[in-house]
Amino acid sequence: MLPSLDEVRSAADLVRTALPQTPQFCWPLLCKRTGAEVWVKHENHQPIGSFKVRGGIALIDQLVRSKAGLQGVITATRGNHGQSIAYAARRHALSCVTVVPHDNSIGKNLAMCAWGAELVVHGKDFNEAADHAEALSQRRGLYFVHSFDPLLVRGVASYWLELFEAVADLDSVYVPIGLGSGICSGIAVRDALGLRTQIIGVVSNAAPAYALSCESGQIVEHPTSTLIADGIAVRKPDAVALEIIRQGAERVIQVTDAEVELAMRSYFTDTHNVAEGAGAAALAGLIKECRQMQEKKVGLVLSGGNVDQDVFSRVLAGR
Repeated sequence: MLPSLDEVRSAADLVRTALPQTPQFCWPLLCKRTGAEVWVKHENHQPIGSFKVRGGIALIDQLVRSKAGLQGVITATRGNHGQSIAYAARRHALSCVTVVPHDNSIGKNLAMCAWGAELVVHGKDFNEAADHAEALSQRRGLYFVHSFDPLLVRGVASYWLELFEAVADLDSVYVPIGLGSGICSGIAVRDALGLRTQIIGVVSNAAPAYALSCESGQIVEHPTSTLIADGIAVRKPDAVALEIIRQGAERVIQVTDAEVELAMRSYFTDTHNVAEGAGAAALAGLIKECRQMQEKKVGLVLSGGNVDQDVFSRVLAGR
């Protein structure tokens, strides 16, 4: 399931035909805040504002090569994955349908449409949207793109390759867990390079399915109620991703909405970067565990910056 180093390097070469490498910076105010040497991988600087574009490019490229007569694709999303598939489909003149649950981010919905996607609204959460997208794919003859796919993992792994090759000897990295492509690709590259870096997953305590599943050793479904971290609001873990995380992650920790909002404010005050809730979850995890990370060399992925204006205004105001 996990890609080899050669596969990751090949995917990275492909991704670089469409995107430049993103920077990783050590921000002194974040270091002062946490007591660690903190390196932030800025995937919020991608053209869609999220790391997921890397996976979309890798997956759509392979589909075009292998699926003769492919007319279009369909997927379910909370926004960033949908943008990635729409962005990549547009490069190949493919039609794209994205299915989102009700009350999804207005800004993310608008962005998906701007990249050329047809937006379908269905269900109360991501998992209901995914079930509807899979059924709709059969009726409309579209290829269903699962949100956790080996080709997505291979493309996403390119950012870990950039980070690990740019910053040596990281003691730990914190990464948010949505459906799992980010953390699983990190585990793959860490292991392929023979590094000893601990990988720590971060979920919302209002969407704790992956944390509970890791603890129990089996899939545990749990309703989601986070009001800020929609990108990691998953009710049911993916079985393959769960096993990779259980085998390769040091631990999975839970953070509150208040801790995520503090991290969003911290990113803005300390680095002048905008982070969406899921994008700030890794920093929230580090702040929560900062006592045990004193003087450690720590990596964070700022995985996305797509937050609606009214939400971000409220967060900055501390309301």
